[in-house]
Amino acid sequence: MRVVICGAGQVGYGIAERLAAEENDVTVIDTSSRLIGVLRDSLDVRGIVGNGAHPDVLAQAGAEEADMLIAVTLSDEVNMVACQVAHSLFNVPTKVARVRAQSYLQPHWRDLFSTDHLPIDVVISPEIEVGELVMRRLAIPSALDIVRFADGEVVVLGLRCGDDCPVVDTPLRQLSELFPDLGAIVVGISRGGSVFAPKVDDAMLVGDVVYVVMAKDQVRRLLKIFGQDEPEARRIIIAGGGNIGAYVAAAIEKQNPSARIKIIESNAERAVEIADDFERTVILHGSALDQAILAEADVDQADTMVALTNDDEVNILSCVMARTLGARRTLSLLNNPSYPSFAKSLGIDAYINPRGVTVSKILRHVRRGRIRGVHTVQNGAAEIIEAEALDTSPMVGARCARSTCRPACASARSTARGR
Repeated sequence: MRVVICGAGQVGYGIAERLAAEENDVTVIDTSSRLIGVLRDSLDVRGIVGNGAHPDVLAQAGAEEADMLIAVTLSDEVNMVACQVAHSLFNVPTKVARVRAQSYLQPHWRDLFSTDHLPIDVVISPEIEVGELVMRRLAIPSALDIVRFADGEVVVLGLRCGDDCPVVDTPLRQLSELFPDLGAIVVGISRGGSVFAPKVDDAMLVGDVVYVVMAKDQVRRLLKIFGQDEPEARRIIIAGGGNIGAYVAAAIEKQNPSARIKIIESNAERAVEIADDFERTVILHGSALDQAILAEADVDQADTMVALTNDDEVNILSCVMARTLGARRTLSLLNNPSYPSFAKSLGIDAYINPRGVTVSKILRHVRRGRIRGVHTVQNGAAEIIEAEALDTSPMVGARCARSTCRPACASARSTARGR
């Protein structure tokens, strides 16, 4: 597949890295010669310095023969124009654009992104994608990762095995015997910086992050088996009233009327602006690093502290302070890929990497064949893919040879069958 990527930042680099590893023909455009230089030195891709919305630059990148254009520059307008030019002048079949400004995404402007107007096939909003993931994390606080496939019928949970986990040091074969009717299967274990698919004689160890796939009606039972069946978070403090924080608060108000939400926003104008958008959410103006503000937000009674500011350091420190002051759990937004490695040691229970969320979403639309969902785990160390089994696939009719729990595999498979 020939792909042109506009933007060599973290997201553009991540997409190029994944596609190049799969032997796709990738060309990346960016106005920064430094970023293009880094990309050329580290990846097997073409790099062009220029504006991805300019016809001559797209022509140089081979847009006329491209199967797809992915526009992920820092400018929404450049991304949209690049897709328009790719469509009008080069007839690129598939156009994907990252659009961050929520003004473009209002429901009453839904006709904006159409063939007759802006011919963008897939619009990715990082804020909405991250917001949805935050919501899933709040629903299952003990999970480090939550992915839904098959229209929500199949769920993958990432769970950390602690000292009090009842099933550590137990071979997976024995777990299958202890819980023969459990519709769940351990598909991956992250240990010591690497991810592997376990065999039936492998056991989960303290400190492992375990990825388990199951039918949605098995989630609560599985959490009980792992000793992690916590109720949905209802008392929530959000640090940061930006697009993501406001989106999460609005969604919680709509879905969970009994929830008590408090937003801490450092910008006075922004705090006043969003205050009118909520019925029950309390807006506090101040710094999430101010102990007095955290006390005013009743941090000692909070089920979860969610740090969603644009500053990784503020997110980390506010979570550390909240945990020290009594918050039960913490969830942090972390943009810097080097920070997650020590987040746990600082008392941060879970984190979200916006780059990883966006890359996963875009890869879903890049894959060939009947790929319906793609999710990366552990900073790209592994992938979970939802795909339709075609008649021509060698997997059709084959036994799940690597399955650690055959009933679970059958259960997960049956939930998606017929859809």
